[in-house]
Amino acid sequence: QVQLVESGGGLVQAGGSLRLSCAASGRTSSSYGMGWFRRAPGKEREIVSVISYWGGSTYYAESVKGRFTISRDNAKNTVYLQMNSLKPEDTAVYYCAAKMGGYTLVGSEYDYWGQGTQVTVSS
Repeated sequence: QVQLVESGGGLVQAGGSLRLSCAASGRTSSSYGMGWFRRAPGKEREIVSVISYWGGSTYYAESVKGRFTISRDNAKNTVYLQMNSLKPEDTAVYYCAAKMGGYTLVGSEYDYWGQGTQVTVSS
């Protein structure tokens, strides 16, 4: 089992920045890919960014490319999402997820999920 806890969400003005963190605990000795997803009110969950275990492979949704940066520190079992130039349309609950032994862009293939952290961007 892996437990994931997100932090770093909050209220920010458009153009501002936030840094989300996702701390993993439990069976973290195995390799796992990590993803950030978000769900805006009234919308489906969407992928934001994904990173492989060693960080050599990353993916960004077109809507965040050039503004968001995903990174990880395996020594701390933590994944980060640096969000710059935030827009009101980035407002959502952000979730991190872990895919054991792999790397995927498909949300349903993730094994563990955090509880989510709210990001609100005011205009």
